[in-house]
Amino acid sequence: MFNPRFESCQITGVRRGLIAVLCVLALLGAGGCRADALATRSLDAGWQFRLAPGNRQAAEHPQAAHWMPASVPGTVQTDLLAAKQVPDPYRRDNEAKIQWVGLADWQYRTRFTVDAATLARKHIELVFDGLDTFADVSLNGHRLLAADNMFRRWRGGAKPWLHAGTNTLEVTLHSPIARLQPWLLKQPYALPGEFDSAFGDEPEGKQTANYVRKAAYQYGWDWGPRIVTEGIWQPVKLESWDTLRLAGFHIAQPKVDADVAQLQAQLRIAADAAGQAKVMLRWRAPDGGTQTLERALTLQVGEHTLSIPFEIAHPVRWWPVGYGKPNLYDFHVEVAVDGRKVASADRVTGLRSVELLRQKDQWGKSFAFVVNGVPIFAKGANVIPMDMFPNRVTPARIDAMLRSARDANMNMLRVWGGGYYLEEAFYAEADKLGLMVWQDFMFGGAIPPYDQAFRNNTRIEAIEQVDRLRDHPSIVLWAGNNEVETAWESWGTSLDFQKAQGKAASARVEQGMRELFDHTLRDVVASQSPEVPYWPSTPSSDYDTKANVLDNGDYHYWNVWSGAALPASAYLDVTPRFQSEYGLQSFPSMATLRSVLDPGDLAIDSPVLRAHQKFDQGKGNQRLLMYVEREYGKPKDFTSLVYLSQVMQAEGIQLAAEHLRASRPQSMGSLYWQLNDVWPGVTWSSIDYDGRWKALQYHAKRFYAPLRGVAIRTGGVTQVSLVSDATTLMNTDLRIRVLGMDGKPVWEHTQAVRVAALASTGAGDYNDAQLLHGADPRRTVAVFEWLDHGKVLSRDLVYFGQAKDLQLPDPGMKAQLAADGHSLTVSAQRFAREVWIDFGALDVRLSDNAFDLLPGESVTLHLDSTADAAALKHALTVRSLYAATETTP
Repeated sequence: MFNPRFESCQITGVRRGLIAVLCVLALLGAGGCRADALATRSLDAGWQFRLAPGNRQAAEHPQAAHWMPASVPGTVQTDLLAAKQVPDPYRRDNEAKIQWVGLADWQYRTRFTVDAATLARKHIELVFDGLDTFADVSLNGHRLLAADNMFRRWRGGAKPWLHAGTNTLEVTLHSPIARLQPWLLKQPYALPGEFDSAFGDEPEGKQTANYVRKAAYQYGWDWGPRIVTEGIWQPVKLESWDTLRLAGFHIAQPKVDADVAQLQAQLRIAADAAGQAKVMLRWRAPDGGTQTLERALTLQVGEHTLSIPFEIAHPVRWWPVGYGKPNLYDFHVEVAVDGRKVASADRVTGLRSVELLRQKDQWGKSFAFVVNGVPIFAKGANVIPMDMFPNRVTPARIDAMLRSARDANMNMLRVWGGGYYLEEAFYAEADKLGLMVWQDFMFGGAIPPYDQAFRNNTRIEAIEQVDRLRDHPSIVLWAGNNEVETAWESWGTSLDFQKAQGKAASARVEQGMRELFDHTLRDVVASQSPEVPYWPSTPSSDYDTKANVLDNGDYHYWNVWSGAALPASAYLDVTPRFQSEYGLQSFPSMATLRSVLDPGDLAIDSPVLRAHQKFDQGKGNQRLLMYVEREYGKPKDFTSLVYLSQVMQAEGIQLAAEHLRASRPQSMGSLYWQLNDVWPGVTWSSIDYDGRWKALQYHAKRFYAPLRGVAIRTGGVTQVSLVSDATTLMNTDLRIRVLGMDGKPVWEHTQAVRVAALASTGAGDYNDAQLLHGADPRRTVAVFEWLDHGKVLSRDLVYFGQAKDLQLPDPGMKAQLAADGHSLTVSAQRFAREVWIDFGALDVRLSDNAFDLLPGESVTLHLDSTADAAALKHALTVRSLYAATETTP
């Protein structure tokens, strides 16, 4: 099936992340701009926007037909919000009131002046780092370019159309739905997509999102709203130069080990004339030491790549967090012609080797990341876009999210394929924190078109994005898509399609996918970033067998929550080689809910609350309630439901993650779904939209700890494993204490355990009789503590029944806030399970939360907040599982 699109201008694509060198006096050492230096001028200011003339939406929204101030980078929707022309779509059920925006065409314009010196330059180009998505660009009334891919950079030669004085730049943005839908409705079939619109703007099963290179999540997902954006979503600039432009600078790493780093400085140069050039390369090591080399190179006419091989002895390597420091090198390059510097660029990168280990073994075929020769158990979560509007994502929000991941002992994040390639700030911060990044190409699960034009468009996109990101040491995998392969093989919509359309049509579609994901994208990674592994889909077996199998490749497990809605204990029934998706939902914090809902909306059956639950068309709230009641009983009120939903999620995901870690090396990864939110909704996240940690994030800090004692009870037997990410052997002790919830001791036992490095070491199996010694299982808890010379490294608790069947006592908790408001001491006379400390609408990060207190135990927590002690004391509440349900024994 062919994909209609604009006729693209024949212009040279330049990789998005390449550094353009500004002409500054300090660089040139002269009183003006050198004639052959690249000059870059931002054109982000002074924009206006309006409904494009002739749009039918003008009848209902007449004010939108007039020119209004616009922000670039931005979207039409955020510009309308700023102009107070639409309501906040996150508030209550306002999502429906903004749908018209994505169905209309829009015009943007700005005016700028150009001086005679710029006009005299040999090359002048307008550069759009991102246009969303179908866009016509004109300069002074002359068509400059047509865009059809949100993920590409667009360049157009501007010199013929520029003139002295004021110039007018216009961008007309076309609704992707309105552009594609008339064509799609004429086709014999529509390819299987993702989520149908809840607003009637597209017929069921006739989704246009498959056919356009645009962020799929904006068409609606089961954790976010439908807001089909349009806009100039990345910066705009005017570039001018005369004879030479440095279009790219990359430090390739063919071989890196402890002894030597064999590297290549790769320069992509656009030159008007052949000749000689001198290149100076300088780098600074993490310890501050510097080295320099110079090479003479021969320039060719046109754009070409020059490579300078060099070595660094005994490199200070980049390591994932927990295995060493994330060391970074600074590289600087200068190009000189006839003794004059004409271009320069900088790169920050880390030196490391990455391998995706795929070996046959007794469990099938492995899937394990090896960094600098060390096998790494991947601990982390999946990342979705941080907002429906990318321009609202600030570096501060990115840093906070990544630091939250690091603080929860994660070492890997997967950038999910239904969003967009993230901001430079995300990858730069991941580099600094030592967080590994699994990077999907942007395919979210819908079946893509099979035509050559679509693949060519995607190939250019992939080259630009890989080139932009390849110097980030944090990126350890490029994956072709999210769930496209398994969707085609096993999802109902795809199977129905194959049955209805027959073998010939199905074969064309399947072959198109194979060409795209097994060849086009694989070839791009192999040519542009060969040091980083490529994986064709997630989940996948790399075409060894079917996708999403337990014994080969990575695995998405959704029979808990989705599918059969099995209880969390079913996580113990599967042991994949690498579990890259699994999850349970929970509500966000009450403060986050109250920020977008009215008091009357805070009820499980509220239509407005349902509008913030996207799973199964709003029915997910009932499923969430079912999961809570099945394990904990009926919540006594809505606030208790919110609390219990987070407890259920945290304890369920902990069970799965600890099972996977204890199964090392059969399993070598746990990435739960999902780390963050795109809006204030009811989702699978462990950090809600407002940045507040849910109970799961606090639990992750414990179950992802480098040293973790895991005790899992199933079938009346508790199996204990000591899991170590350490690279050295440890001689330690395991202490088992069984006590009544009132504090009465039942049994205690200590044994020595020799714990292997980078391994899970079995420490014994204990049946209920051995542990309980006749004690009442409903009133007893078993405590498993991993000790190093008496110091507790890790503690895990085991209960002898479901939470709703336990006889939890009133814990008699007390909380004392320090006078300076920086610490809080919490104590319990009797056992307290899942202690939750809350400060309402105040933003407070605690050193721990959602924890258990043994009888007579107290803990002092650190508080990070800008609120004063009086405000904290007034807002403080402390609760536990006791009395959270209607009937508490």
